[in-house]
Amino acid sequence: MALLPILHYPDERLHTVAKPVTNVDERIRKLVRDMAETMYAAPGVGLAATQVNVHERVLVIDVSEDKSGLMAFINPEIVEKRGEQVCEEGCLSVPGIYEKVARAEFVTVKALNVEGQAFELEAEGLLAVCIQHEIDHLDGKVFVEYLSPLKQNRIKGKLKKRSRISA
Repeated sequence: MALLPILHYPDERLHTVAKPVTNVDERIRKLVRDMAETMYAAPGVGLAATQVNVHERVLVIDVSEDKSGLMAFINPEIVEKRGEQVCEEGCLSVPGIYEKVARAEFVTVKALNVEGQAFELEAEGLLAVCIQHEIDHLDGKVFVEYLSPLKQNRIKGKLKKRSRISA
């Protein structure tokens, strides 16, 4: 397994719309393992392939306290949304930035697992937020784009300044 480099906002590659996976094979299973290792090391609770510059519809999520609940979603699609919740979100591609975002409270998602088998999952709370957040990445959208243009510009400025200091 390998740690993958995570793209940081406002990198334009984060706006690439991911292509569907046509064949769930060993290459995709390795990508899932590498993404999981990268997510845990970061540390985070979700990671989309877009964030590691792989533009295929693959994401991993683990909202468990002990890192025992890894879920992989290949070609995920939200088929139902209900309710609304406002949660503070962060993102491995926008390090150190946390903002409140309104999302559906309940979602039903269908996807393929690492064996290529279809499944459907109903999610609420943090898991529902993570699924929506990560699917946004696959669609080329970063959570800060839900914020006002003023807040987006402040965040871009803060991240650019931070990258100059660490360079």
